Amino acid sequence: MTGMLSDVLPSVCTAFGIPGANPLGLAVERDVVLLLVDGLGAELLRRHADTAPNLAAHAGVTLDAGFPATTATSLSSLALGAPCATHGIVGYSFGVPDEHGRRLFNSLRWTIDGASGPDARESHPPRELQRRRSKLETLADAGAEIHYVVPAYQEKSGLTRASFRAAGVLHAASTLDEVREGVLAVARHDTAARRFAYAYAGLLDAAGHVHGPGSPEWLAALRAVDAMFADLLMELPPTCTLLVTADHGMIQAESLVNLDAVPALRRGVRVIAGEARVRHVYLQRGHHVDDVLARWTDTLAGHARVVSREQALDEHWFGPTPPNPVVAHRIGHVLAVAEGRSVLVTPSQEPMESRMLGHHGAWTIDEQAIPLIVVNG
Repeated sequence: MTGMLSDVLPSVCTAFGIPGANPLGLAVERDVVLLLVDGLGAELLRRHADTAPNLAAHAGVTLDAGFPATTATSLSSLALGAPCATHGIVGYSFGVPDEHGRRLFNSLRWTIDGASGPDARESHPPRELQRRRSKLETLADAGAEIHYVVPAYQEKSGLTRASFRAAGVLHAASTLDEVREGVLAVARHDTAARRFAYAYAGLLDAAGHVHGPGSPEWLAALRAVDAMFADLLMELPPTCTLLVTADHGMIQAESLVNLDAVPALRRGVRVIAGEARVRHVYLQRGHHVDDVLARWTDTLAGHARVVSREQALDEHWFGPTPPNPVVAHRIGHVLAVAEGRSVLVTPSQEPMESRMLGHHGAWTIDEQAIPLIVVNG
C-alpha cells in the first residue's frame, strides 16, 4: 500500500494550486476526471489482468480503502478527504439514537429501518448527519467547475448531499457508454475554466455481488470497463488528467453464518447493523458489553474477530484520529469482523444481501486494496 483512498482528493486540491499536502504527489493538467469503478479491487485486477489488460498496464499504485471497505464509507472518505472516524459514515448501516436506544440507519440508501425502509432525508438531514466540508466544495471555492457523471438518482441522494455536497453539472450516466460520453463532454472544452468531474461506474460491483468475483458475468463486466477505459485513453484531450480508483475489492463467500438462527446472539441485543463482513452490535439498555462480547466471541469462533468498541477505537480501526462523541456513539458496542471467506448474514433483516455471493467490508487484502491509475493527457 502506498496511500489511502482519503488521500486522493487532498492531492487533487494541491495539484490545482490550493495550499495543502499532496500525499500522492499528483501533478495534473487543466482538468481532472476521477472515475470510480465500484468494486475494482487491486488484487482482483492483478489476478485477472488478461481480462483487463489496459487497466492492469496502468495500475502502478495501490491504495488502502480504509475500514470498513464498503461503498458509503469509502465514497465519503474519498469526497471528504478523511477516514470515517472523522466524517462519521461508519458503515453500510449503523445505529442512530432513538427513544429506545438505537434504530437502524442505512447510509447507502439513506433509509431508516433497513435498505427498503422509509426515506430518511427529512428525519436525518444529510448535511446535519455529516457536517464536514467536502473537497469538492474546496475545489469549487477555488474556481473549479464541478461536474458529476453519475446515475441521475445519485444527484439528490442522501449520501451525495451528505458527503459530496458541492453543486455541479449533472451528466446522467447509467451505462458505460453514458459514462464515457459524460467524461468526454466534461473534458472537451475550449474555455479557460478548470473542471473537476466525479464519474461513477457500478456495473462491476453489481456483477460481483450477484454472481461472485471472477464469475463469467463478472469477467464480462470487467472486460467492458477495460474497453471503456481504453476508449478514454484514445479520446481524452491532453488537457485532462484521468484518475481511476475504486471504493473496495471483494471476496467470494464460502462459509455462511446465519445470525438469525442463533438465539444466543440476539440476547441483550437491540440492533445488528453493518453488513455481512462487518457487524455493528448495539445492546439493549441494562445489558453488559462483556456478556454480549463473550457470547459473540464463543459463537463465532473461527468465523469472525469480535471486539468491543473501546478496543476498536484503541486500535484505530476507523482512522488515526479519535472520533468525536457523536461519531463514536454510532459505532457498535460490539464489532464482529468476518475472517477468511465467512459472511455473517441476517436474512430476516437483509433478504437480498444475504443471498449475495460477493461481499466486502473486512480486513483482507482482497477487500482493502484498490488501484489508483493516473493518466496525464
